[in-house]
Amino acid sequence: MSYNKRSQIITQGIQRSPNRAMLRAVGFKDADFRKPIIGIANGYSTITPCNLGLGELTLRAEAAAKKGGAMPQTFGTITVSDGISMGTEGMKFSLVSREVIADSIETAVQGQRMDGVLAVGGCDKNMPGALIAIGRMNIPAIFVYGGTIKPGHYKGRDLTVVSSFEAVGEYTAGKIGKEELTGVERRACPGAGSCGGMFTANTMSSAIEALGMSLPKSSTMAAEDKEKHDSAAESAEVLIAAIKKELLPRRIMTRKSFENAISVVMAVGGSTNAVLHLLAMAHAAEVPLTLDDFETIRGRVPVLCDMKPSGRYVATDLHQAGGIPQVMKMLLEHGLLHGDCMTITGKTVAEVLRKVPAQPRQDQDVIRQWEKPMYAHGHLAILKGNLAPEGAVAKITGLKRPAITGPARVFDSEEAAMAAILEKRIKSGDVVVIRYEGPKGGPGMREMLSPTSALVGEGHAEDVGLITDGRFSGGTYGMVVGHVAPEAAVGGPIALIAEGDSITIDANRRLLQVNIPEGELARRRAAWQPRPARYNHGVMAKYAAQVSSASRGAVTD
Repeated sequence: MSYNKRSQIITQGIQRSPNRAMLRAVGFKDADFRKPIIGIANGYSTITPCNLGLGELTLRAEAAAKKGGAMPQTFGTITVSDGISMGTEGMKFSLVSREVIADSIETAVQGQRMDGVLAVGGCDKNMPGALIAIGRMNIPAIFVYGGTIKPGHYKGRDLTVVSSFEAVGEYTAGKIGKEELTGVERRACPGAGSCGGMFTANTMSSAIEALGMSLPKSSTMAAEDKEKHDSAAESAEVLIAAIKKELLPRRIMTRKSFENAISVVMAVGGSTNAVLHLLAMAHAAEVPLTLDDFETIRGRVPVLCDMKPSGRYVATDLHQAGGIPQVMKMLLEHGLLHGDCMTITGKTVAEVLRKVPAQPRQDQDVIRQWEKPMYAHGHLAILKGNLAPEGAVAKITGLKRPAITGPARVFDSEEAAMAAILEKRIKSGDVVVIRYEGPKGGPGMREMLSPTSALVGEGHAEDVGLITDGRFSGGTYGMVVGHVAPEAAVGGPIALIAEGDSITIDANRRLLQVNIPEGELARRRAAWQPRPARYNHGVMAKYAAQVSSASRGAVTD
């Protein structure tokens, strides 16, 4: 037996009899005690369509693991549906769930001393949560993505969940009637799977594939297709091989592989949340990674894919066009990917991509030809300035003029800002400031999809700016800047902005600043007082006490 069996249940002697007795009760036979024990972390729930199909994938992985000579042990993890909790107090628990998922997987696997782990996840925080746990534990592991939802259809156009949010703004602005609003809402999400555009779930599944911790081409499969179920079974087989070869995650999750993941996120036009999550995943694997690394890679990697929310296509279209392997091969051909990085398959990136064409097919335009990218440089810009000394993240995809200077419209919560938008109190040229929504201040760093979608629906995608110490859904686009750090709750400069202050957002200069004298800013800083905690007990109080700045990934350890 070539692997070092962590579970130690085969140890001879009377002291191991109780261990074996417990396992016999769940189906172990004499021969099974010499097999590797694989934990299957199952994120199945009916809370969200993202996780609706995970139970079936778990069963396929379990059967394949048994057939392959392992003993799988399934346990559950939680999920919070971002789309359902969006715009409510419940959204504060979304980012917190990433930590709960990571802690629960680590606790179950380490508590039972399992020999490997296969994590099955769908909704946004399942993926980074699983990879954080995997990075911490450093035992053989693989991630299985639950798959993307297929697009809805209405009046000849593809729909995603974001279509429903934007329809609210269009209805408020009088652009559509109630019948069309209802028609979009009823058809936006036709079945199981994670949100269909290059939103956070598909961004993170793509990043994990690029990182080497999931199977090639698995990140863009549809949840309801047979190939996704087959991929879950193959993942179990690959994990067994990794256990026997003692192929550990930290051999795969290296500095260079994180650079590969960032490059792919830029190339596919991925979510701002990738910045937060990749920083946290790297921290768990003890890999040095900073916000500045994202800006460096952005400067050399083009946006190659025409993906929603600001583009035309959804993840199933990308899959048909060649998926992430096609994107990675193009980057590799142009010296923008590290081909020597190891993957969970036991092959290097270059070996995995050997048979992938150097150029995408000519009969599709989801993945652009190298000579005609969507944008010459990446779309996730790291902004700094007197409003964000530690940094902030702007998604500049689709913007014709990625700069604005205007008067601040200041709100101390998402709800207050949303009310102002729906009451049409926000005008062209304004810069909306939503603060006290950061990791500590929210707590939980809510996503601002409701206000940003309402602004887009009302026609303010480019003529109104929005900055926040909260974050954004992967479905957000427009003149928006999130993750402003330090956050308001710890006295960051965003807490010092007054109504009417002139604010500049300039993605070209990577600048975020309030245009007032430094002396006035210092006077306000001296007068600032922290606000009372919004939660004094329970998980939110614990989270607020432990969480770091967004500039470090909002980690809790």
